[in-house]
Amino acid sequence: MSERPVTIPVPGGGVVHADLTVPARAQGIVLFAHGSGSSRRSPRNRRVALALRQRGLATMLTDLLTETEGRDDLTTGEYRFDVGLLAGRLELAGRWLAGEPSAEGLPIGYFGASTGAAAALIAAARSRGRVAAVVSRGGRPDLATGHLADVDAPTLLIVGGDDEPVIGLSQDALRTMRCVRRMVIVPGAGHLFEEPGALDEVARLAGDWFITHLGTRDTA
Repeated sequence: MSERPVTIPVPGGGVVHADLTVPARAQGIVLFAHGSGSSRRSPRNRRVALALRQRGLATMLTDLLTETEGRDDLTTGEYRFDVGLLAGRLELAGRWLAGEPSAEGLPIGYFGASTGAAAALIAAARSRGRVAAVVSRGGRPDLATGHLADVDAPTLLIVGGDDEPVIGLSQDALRTMRCVRRMVIVPGAGHLFEEPGALDEVARLAGDWFITHLGTRDTA
């Protein structure tokens, strides 16, 4: 099992970069949507992705901005909250996967962090059943408010116990959504889940959710 860098063309020119890893006999793939100011190199998402691969899931960590947009965003912040753009890029990555032989036939799940979770929810709402599951880590579902009722993929919202604003936002989202959904609070964790054991718990919860709803076997 080795990570393979790929490039995905975007409308208007340019590409976004992604890192694709498909374990042998994988029965599902998880696309990662990173939070504001982050990228496919996010150490937290890479740690979760490794844990998912150890349980038999393929992963694709995807930049949602081109290199030029990423550089501009570092100084202006103009793209990091443009969840419509980010959702479109996530959809683009999903369409790219549909033509990728190593991922052929694999059910797709989205893992989103912070603003990336809003992008994942919007993309899932637009997918018309093509997305099998969504997991949000410290997400901002309020940024996807107009789309929440249209999400039909089973959705797990993971929130830190000390991240009180996001707890409230997630509770509001649960009341709006109509799909299978659940919120789990990780005690003592903040927004970034940097506390000892917190990210491991995120990975465990996400793995359980994807294995259940992507129809895969737990190979751990």
